[in-house]
Amino acid sequence: MSKYTIAWLPGDGIGKDVMDAARVVLDKINLDASYVHGDIGWEFWCKEGDALPQRTIDLLRSVNAAMFGAITSKPVRAAEAELVPELKGKGLVYRSPIVRMRQMFDLYICHRPCKAYPGNPLNLKDGIDLVIFRENTEDLYAGVEFFPVPKELSETLLKLSKPFTAFRDLQGDQFAISCKVNTKRGSERIARAAFEFAKKNNRRKVTIVHKANVVRATDGLFLDEARHVAREYPGIQFDEANVDAICMWLLKNPFSYDVLVAPNLYGDIISDLAAQMVGGLGFGCSGNIGHRLAVFEPSHGSAPKYAGQNKVNPIATILAAKMMLDWLGETEKGKQVERATAAVIKEGKIRTYDMGGSHTTRDIAEAIAAHL
Repeated sequence: MSKYTIAWLPGDGIGKDVMDAARVVLDKINLDASYVHGDIGWEFWCKEGDALPQRTIDLLRSVNAAMFGAITSKPVRAAEAELVPELKGKGLVYRSPIVRMRQMFDLYICHRPCKAYPGNPLNLKDGIDLVIFRENTEDLYAGVEFFPVPKELSETLLKLSKPFTAFRDLQGDQFAISCKVNTKRGSERIARAAFEFAKKNNRRKVTIVHKANVVRATDGLFLDEARHVAREYPGIQFDEANVDAICMWLLKNPFSYDVLVAPNLYGDIISDLAAQMVGGLGFGCSGNIGHRLAVFEPSHGSAPKYAGQNKVNPIATILAAKMMLDWLGETEKGKQVERATAAVIKEGKIRTYDMGGSHTTRDIAEAIAAHL
């Protein structure tokens, strides 16, 4: 019997390509694990009306960790679902299964390292080493949305909010509402996760990203909770930045920042920005982490036009596998994977198209494996 059971979730598009590459590396380091396939993604929504089938949920309840490839995220409403023969008449709405997974298993930490490995021709600047903590279950991703807007909700908002009177004469099908939901608990624990990481890894500074000057209620709560947590870590420098300003300052001087923590939407935005600074989403790895389960993935999308072409950069997925090894306590194996990946990047002999080369997804994986 294997020491670990890993849920293996290729997902959509290039998901299988990059996951196959990660397996080349994991197999080379002889991780004592069994990998159990799980169905997830667009294909299963079209066939079954559920992008995260119950059988996959049951699988996730039984494993030590999960590796996840890529997902198709489409803004499909019930009316559009009527165009899919298998779903006609069911009134279904497509919702990203990774968002559901994060909420269902309380994977409240989205941990996204953004590191510039020497020799990468796509680095904005060598030496960048940022870590972003994104709250993963709340904010505008909470899933509290209305279209059309029920009459009782409109009437309630008219009573409670003066600014809402601008929508007084609109019918419910003429506007939509998405609720931004931040809680004290959610804000406090993601801030604490960021400070604990900084403390354990000798990071010098934590920056809270927000827009509390405009979004006063929800972002104000997030900022207040983060400030309370910061007081418990006097040895770590603490500052605050508006989300719009941080997008400018990160580009201008990334070395002024170290660990950043943000609500869900802002964390999503700044982590993609930071990933581009260190080579693009082909280098952006991500961990969705809770108390019992963690799901690791590249932060790129499913890129369906490249599916099955064995063309895309798998390094983000391989680095996500490194994060999984750390989560499992296999830190020495994780260090080996990172060192081998860094060596291939620095040598510059094997590169996929995004790095100016013509090698395949598997070529990268085999080159990394050869250094192990």
